[in-house]
Amino acid sequence: MAKSEEPEKPGRIKQLRMVAQIIKQANPKGMPIVFLSAVGTLAVVVVIGLVTDYLWYSVFIGVLAALTVGLVVFGQLAQRAQYSILHGQTGAAAAVLQGMRGNWQVTPAIAVNRDQDLIHLVVGHPGVVLVSEGPGNRVARMLAAEKKRVARVVLGIEIYDIQCGDGEGQVPLGKLQRHLMKLPRNLKKPAVNEVKDRLRSLPKNMPMPKGPMPKGTRMPRGPKMR
Repeated sequence: MAKSEEPEKPGRIKQLRMVAQIIKQANPKGMPIVFLSAVGTLAVVVVIGLVTDYLWYSVFIGVLAALTVGLVVFGQLAQRAQYSILHGQTGAAAAVLQGMRGNWQVTPAIAVNRDQDLIHLVVGHPGVVLVSEGPGNRVARMLAAEKKRVARVVLGIEIYDIQCGDGEGQVPLGKLQRHLMKLPRNLKKPAVNEVKDRLRSLPKNMPMPKGPMPKGTRMPRGPKMR
């Protein structure tokens, strides 16, 4: 029996067009901003070349600089657009967490209640991080319960709890990756792997939520943790 062929991944140009469409939907002025930032950079470098009598050299440098600036602005707008698409969806925080670079392990929805509030488990150099989705008055008790449950398995390991949301004292979705990156590095790589092994024995105490988790939304990769 022949194996089912995997769907062919879109090429780089097609991917850029798809991202451009996402940016356009989220912000109609997004692509003009990308274009103007690139053209503006080229113009500035060319003017400098005219003043210094290095015109052709400045044109070459200007094209490279314009492409670089354009791609940077394009990436930032793409990130904002994807965050706006994920905002309000069940499991949005998990999608953002799974886009992080580095030695991170994310286990989505280790706990969920009847209101579809979620707790996600993250293991990395800071130790163990529990990230909630939902109003603060509902998730606080869930976080406390999960923190006690996880602590029984990872004795002596730092456990952080973070509420992701738009309420007071919560971390907005767009700042979640950066917030985790700022946590102290308490564990080295071998210790991180050991914690991961310990947590594999942690039984799931709640089922996955009934609502759809975000799928097919590729989050931009965050910076590597130094």
